[in-house]
Formats: sequence, C-alpha cells, structure tokens
Amino acid sequence: MISTEHVVSEHPFVVRRRVKWGDCDPAGVVYTVTFSEYVISIAELFYGSLFDGTPQAVKNHHGFGTPTRALDFDFRRSLWPDDVFDVTVEVTDIRTRTFTLTMTARKDDGDIAFIARLTPICIQRGVRESIEMPDVLRAALDQYRTRCAAASTSAATAPAFAGEPTP
Repeated sequence: MISTEHVVSEHPFVVRRRVKWGDCDPAGVVYTVTFSEYVISIAELFYGSLFDGTPQAVKNHHGFGTPTRALDFDFRRSLWPDDVFDVTVEVTDIRTRTFTLTMTARKDDGDIAFIARLTPICIQRGVRESIEMPDVLRAALDQYRTRCAAASTSAATAPAFAGEPTP
C-alpha cells in the first residue's frame, strides 16, 4: 500500500508526501491551493505530535484553537504527480498570541520545492476571540525547539562513520 502522507521524524518533525494525480491541474502541476492543504495537514500532524493525541481533541480539552492568521509561500520548484517530498517543520517565532511555523519542502534530490510560513493565532474555543497563548501550547513549542536544537547539535558532533572518533 502506498501512503500519500506520513511522519518520518519527530525531532525535527518531518512529513513525507507523495503528490496525487488529483492534486494537479490538467498540465500536471500541483494546484496552488493544494499547497495550503499540504501545510494545514502537516500543521495538524505536528500538533498531534506535540500533544501525543488527536489535535482537535487536545485543543478542545485545553479550550483553545489555532486558526490561521497568516500564510505565505516561496515557491522554488514545481511538483508533479508521484513526486515525493519531505516537509520539515521549524518553530521560528513564539509571540504573545501567535507563533510561526516555517515548513521547508525538499524533493528527493534535496532541492527546495517550497517554503511556507504559517502563523496561527490562539483563540478561545466557542467565543472565537484571540487569547494569550495557553501555557500548555507555549511549553510544547518551547520543548520542541529545545529538542530540535539538541538533535541538531548531536548530529553535528556525531562521527562520520560508526566507531570513528569525533574530531
């Protein structure tokens, strides 16, 4: 069975996607709006990873939501049916009511296909008014950044080959 989306890493958080034929226009290029769907889907998977649960249930439990305040793209390469790309999520900013997730999509050859910046805003469920970021969310985002930094540091100091001393 072929999966069109699955998590391949937690720290950093990486999702592998396969472009479906239905994601594309008649010329075979991914529709622009589909990129937004990719980003929102990956954000939901990211929230599920942060809270080790289903994202909407966790947010309901804590009484907050995270609708999109801003979303922008830098398109670098076209994507075609059956292309596989990995999207890495980085928490690039944490503010009072909002935070920014930068998602970098790389094709199999390592080239960047697109960079997206998603800025959700925290709202109170039911009221739909902005609120200060809940402590549980701020802590989860901070912990994610700390774990990614630690993973990056250990990868940078890891020996090139098993058993080889670190320089």
